[in-house]
Amino acid sequence: MPVPWEALIPFGLVTSMFAAAGTLLNISKRAQNQGKPPRYHIDAWEEMMMGRDKRLTGHQRGQTSNPTAPEGFETSSVWYTEKAF
Repeated sequence: MPVPWEALIPFGLVTSMFAAAGTLLNISKRAQNQGKPPRYHIDAWEEMMMGRDKRLTGHQRGQTSNPTAPEGFETSSVWYTEKAF
């Protein structure tokens, strides 16, 4: 049975478009996370630590080695913005 050579061009185009889309999505997600891979299966503790990192550095994935917190960190808690029931 002969191989339909004219079908290889569209197959190659579709394959390359899927590869390009996947690569661009990966680059976009890493650019949003400061070059680190995205996080999956985040629990409550990790969400709390990400909020703390955002208040300390300005980005959820940012971390600092400075042992002293910046000015105003003690009053920038998320608890002050939530309403009690």
